[in-house]
Amino acid sequence: MDKNKFYITTAIPYPNGKPHLGFGLETVIADVLAQYHRLLGNSVHFLTGTDEHGLKVFQAAQKAGVDFQRYVDKNSPEFAKLKGVLNVSYDQFIRTTDKNIHWPGVVKIWEECQKEGKIYKKSYTGLYCIGCEEFKKEKELENGLCPDHKVPPEKVEEENYFFRLKDYVSEIKQLITSDQFHIEPESKRNEVLSMLENGTEDFSISRPRKRISWGIPVPGDDSQTIYVWFDALVNYISAIGYGKNEQEFTKWWPADVQVIGKGVSRFHAIYWPAMLLAANLPLPQTLLIHGYVTIGGEKISKSLGNVISPEDVVSKYSSADALRYFLLRYIPTTGDGDFSFEEFERVYNADLANGLGNLAARVAKLAEKNNINIEDHSNHFSPNVEKLIRDFHFNDALAIIWSQISEADKKINEEKPWELKGEKAQEILLDLVSMIQQIAFDLQPFLPETAEKILKQFSGEIKSAALLFPRI
Repeated sequence: MDKNKFYITTAIPYPNGKPHLGFGLETVIADVLAQYHRLLGNSVHFLTGTDEHGLKVFQAAQKAGVDFQRYVDKNSPEFAKLKGVLNVSYDQFIRTTDKNIHWPGVVKIWEECQKEGKIYKKSYTGLYCIGCEEFKKEKELENGLCPDHKVPPEKVEEENYFFRLKDYVSEIKQLITSDQFHIEPESKRNEVLSMLENGTEDFSISRPRKRISWGIPVPGDDSQTIYVWFDALVNYISAIGYGKNEQEFTKWWPADVQVIGKGVSRFHAIYWPAMLLAANLPLPQTLLIHGYVTIGGEKISKSLGNVISPEDVVSKYSSADALRYFLLRYIPTTGDGDFSFEEFERVYNADLANGLGNLAARVAKLAEKNNINIEDHSNHFSPNVEKLIRDFHFNDALAIIWSQISEADKKINEEKPWELKGEKAQEILLDLVSMIQQIAFDLQPFLPETAEKILKQFSGEIKSAALLFPRI
């Protein structure tokens, strides 16, 4: 395994509508880590994509009155567009309907698990939540409703294939407690261990084809469709060659970090490791579980109808970096945080227009007036910022950077360089330019476009430029 490689993934959402801010947050969190590791000189592969099978997508296409493939072909590009909308640097966008890239990996892992005796068939009656694409137990419901989607699950009686999850419970526990499979944050790690302690049932990995024909047929049994999660989770390895290109697969796997939302932790922290163990594959190094972006305290959900898309925000304010900043600074990396347009505008004006933007404008104007010319600029992260990035505390890292902005503002106000001339003015302005260069270097993983503008402006002969963040 290449020690200088860094493989990072996001979860893949259903393309049954436009992407919402919650997935925008996930994509940006992953992008920070990808950008950071590129700056360290590592070879990075950043994967995202869309999960295009399953009952939820099947029913959404039926409701829209269009062919299933046409439905996902129309919606999936909305997610791929996040590359431009949020200025993210993903290297690969996978779609689970891709029969050349994805399907061979799904068939292979099924066959590997079957060969190990971990798949069997049985009849089953249960409560199925289409929103979660998951069978629910009575005790998991709130007043008979799914706690996330606020709808009653459907009673289902079927004959399906099942995966012997119970065979792997003790091994997964041991891998988590020994930190060989690292789950971040600790609170989520404890939740996963609690799930394992409370007893984990074998889970259904297929649905009758007469009920859901949209998906990958079970190898050797065309009467069944592979369960959407047993299909979707495999994207992390199919994308890099599993089932098709062994050399490419071994180059990148295991993933260094897999970024997911807390709503899908059971699938990624229990089901996915068990599938990998059954197929004799190594587990990801780290599972980073983030919280929810809420609107008025409610989780964003297409089924709840409170969706705000990243594109809505960026097109309104013409700034991808402004939205990246809000999501990374005011939504704790591993906790929940609320979004409103009023709060976004307050933060934009206070932190970006009056803070970073004003500092860059003031110093550039003074540097131009005093003919400051400087080539040297920072080529390393501030140690405290770097530690916080490595520990996934992005909001705290940005708080540190903004304290550096406040420190530079304080220096300007105390030293009053506009009143000085000659060497003294040059000395203070060189110090301020150096501070801004360090701020910009530290900002690169978070606000890549803004950081690049600042580093260009404050290198060589410094000139005034257009405001980075005009006030709203």
